[in-house]
Amino acid sequence: MKVCLVELPMYANTLPLASGYLQAYAQQDSAVARGCEFSIHNMPASTPVDEVLGGLPDDADVYGLSCYLWNMRRMKEVLDELVRTRPDAYFILGGPQVMNHAAEYVPPAWEHVVVCNGEGEEPFAAFLRELVAARSGDGGGPDFRRTPGLSFWSRGELVTTEKPARITDLELIPSPFAAGIFDGGEYTFAAVETNRGCPFRCSYCFWGAATNDKVHRWELDRVMSDLAWISEHGIESVFIADANWGALPRDVELTRHMAQWKRRTGYPMMVAIQAAKNRPDRVTEITEILVDAGMLTSQPVSLQTLSPEALEMVQRSNIKDSTYVDLQLKLKEKKISSYTELIWPLPGETLASFREGIAKVCRTGADAVVVYPQLLLRNTPMYQRAEALGIETVRVDDPVAEADVVVATEWVTREDFQAGAWFYYAVISLYNARSAFYVARELDRLGVCSYLDFFVSAAEYYQRQEDSQICRFFAHSVRSLGNYDINNIGKVLHLVLHSHRAEMDRLLEGFLTERGWLADPRVRWAFELDLVARPYVYREAVSEPAVPMSQLRVVSRERYRLQVEMPPPAAALLASAERIDGIPDTDPVRIRIDHAGRRKMPYPRHRSLDHNAAYCQAMMNRLRDILPAWTVAVPDVAVGAPDAP
Repeated sequence: MKVCLVELPMYANTLPLASGYLQAYAQQDSAVARGCEFSIHNMPASTPVDEVLGGLPDDADVYGLSCYLWNMRRMKEVLDELVRTRPDAYFILGGPQVMNHAAEYVPPAWEHVVVCNGEGEEPFAAFLRELVAARSGDGGGPDFRRTPGLSFWSRGELVTTEKPARITDLELIPSPFAAGIFDGGEYTFAAVETNRGCPFRCSYCFWGAATNDKVHRWELDRVMSDLAWISEHGIESVFIADANWGALPRDVELTRHMAQWKRRTGYPMMVAIQAAKNRPDRVTEITEILVDAGMLTSQPVSLQTLSPEALEMVQRSNIKDSTYVDLQLKLKEKKISSYTELIWPLPGETLASFREGIAKVCRTGADAVVVYPQLLLRNTPMYQRAEALGIETVRVDDPVAEADVVVATEWVTREDFQAGAWFYYAVISLYNARSAFYVARELDRLGVCSYLDFFVSAAEYYQRQEDSQICRFFAHSVRSLGNYDINNIGKVLHLVLHSHRAEMDRLLEGFLTERGWLADPRVRWAFELDLVARPYVYREAVSEPAVPMSQLRVVSRERYRLQVEMPPPAAALLASAERIDGIPDTDPVRIRIDHAGRRKMPYPRHRSLDHNAAYCQAMMNRLRDILPAWTVAVPDVAVGAPDAP
């Protein structure tokens, strides 16, 4: 019996971990091992339907499809065509998007299509066992009522069998790496599990809702062997798919293990983690190990919200404010980038509390603020309470994905939702991209205008600038839910830090002039520092600002460097913001600004905007790789040695 497992991941050349687990577990059954021949097929979810179908065997007896929100529309098209062309085959669907939703995807006439309602290994193996037994029996056909954890149609009735208990002894699931299932594949990206389970119960998250359990782990030696396989086979990027990396003491040991293999083989080149929020010291140690090995350049800090009401509503607790501030200081001292993650709009969050939370994060000196749209994920507590929470959603206009973006709640109207999106575009362009980093800091410090009011005013100004291509992009993104795509943020950085850099200079000058702030010399100094210090996201030649400066003067320009003269008060403002000691007592002060940065790539003109946006998004998360370095341009005196030659 030919069994074809199908995955449509987000990225090309992704190692099919879910299919590997299913095959490795099922093959432990002697009847399945004798009676089934497996093949795994994975292509990016963006692959056209005809190409997906052309890459699958047309004579398989069983098709297993892994379904997630990012591939569901495309997977449904694939399923519809396979059912039409292979009416005698059997199909099993699994994954968070379809479990407990069989009636939505499977019409009553499709009695040969079943849906797995939970952890897949045991139901999938039992499903195959039933098919093998039916083939070798009297021809009466399989009876899926004997198979746990399935939903299927039988004579017009939707039947759902009892779910098996979750697997707590993970050693019952053999390693697909050790079993040779992935041998011969060409993979550049891999997800890896070292444990399963999550002790938290955040209502918006499938992880905790699906397990609601303590963490169960694979044996250390088995995990180390899997990680060694990844390194030896040259996989470039790894995502540790544990809910809370750093929660267990052994996670530090496993991180060191990856670092040792990286030094031995050069792989993996990058590691991404979901950091444990309640273990900041351990996560910082892990981050430092990965940074030293060249595998990580930034640490995520997942706050999700700073609203006490929202935290209570979604059953989440955050690290203490003082711990968060200390963490930011430690990361800055170690020159490790970080980014603070938030979600908009969570139940209990208001427009006011969302704005106040971002302003608070900016005041702590966070490198960057990343706001994800709230998606209503199926099989989560929030999904079950959506009506009571007043949740309204809009399904994104995407031919591949089936994501439902929350656009209103009991606490947020649709107008509030859009106002929050505009506010965040102001934050991306002015704070994350550093267009008005010093200005916003100085206005807040002087008590002239808080971070909150600054971004609110900027967002309102943006909405009136119909002639600005940057602002038109913001307006279109707000209308179309463009921020659903994480690369949308990268496109903002591409505009502000590269293609429309001069327009951003003029946009900022117009905003500050309208508010009358540039009449204050302290704000003027900060504004002109922003003009010369705004980073370049690509490794490219620096340019002088597109608007005239009256307080700072560019005295020389090299390919990646500017030498700038400034009055002592402006130098003092810079020294305070960047923690530079030893500014000379001269007038003017001459500063060299080095924009070479670390690990920046030249602008790839032949690449698409989407490709470049993905790079820009990644660089925002590792902002310290693109920020300029400052040096006092006095012979034999160097302050704040540059990070790059």
